[in-house]
Amino acid sequence: MSSDDLENSTIVGQTVSEKLLMLLKTQGALQASDAGKLLGTTGEAARQQFVKMAKEGLVEAKSETRGVGRPIQLWHITEKGHAKFPDAHADLTTQLISIIRNQLGEDAMDLIISTREKEAFSNYKKAMEGATGLQEKVERLVSIRCREGYMAHYSVEDGAILFFENHCPICAAAKLCQGFCRTELKLFREILQANVERTEYILSGHRRCAYRITATNN
Repeated sequence: MSSDDLENSTIVGQTVSEKLLMLLKTQGALQASDAGKLLGTTGEAARQQFVKMAKEGLVEAKSETRGVGRPIQLWHITEKGHAKFPDAHADLTTQLISIIRNQLGEDAMDLIISTREKEAFSNYKKAMEGATGLQEKVERLVSIRCREGYMAHYSVEDGAILFFENHCPICAAAKLCQGFCRTELKLFREILQANVERTEYILSGHRRCAYRITATNN
């Protein structure tokens, strides 16, 4: 596939630019050669596409030294690139939060968060009915969160379950009110009945939110 073919083609309904953004969103920074392999094309074709995307402000290249030899070039998604993914009604959400705080006060905001937490707990708990074991619960949690737009997945490593969310569809709301994030961490612990530790956090500058989940000692 030539670079022109790469630029003009679509993959599973997506343009190549969108596909490359998805790769960076879900897998983190990549070399052009690795991105090319994942798309079934050459590293040079992927690099040329990245260069065009960089001119639009969607990605940026950074050099990284790994051991001996020349530094490698890794392509990262930018804030503008992240903005290509949906943040559910971000402008309206931030406006409503500001109005509630200014007109009704923090108590009203706390009530909204608490009510949302209770409804989520009821829905998630129902989804966990019949699940046998922690891993099956996490699998169901992944399904729920994917439907809600969090691009979730999990892996098992060293006796722990690592749970990842590559996107936050309520990021605008979470930036204004981190109570949403606190209640979600509490929600995960309660519905999984497990130890849940947040190890990566989008609002702290990480590219995703990640959690380490282990069974309780009870």
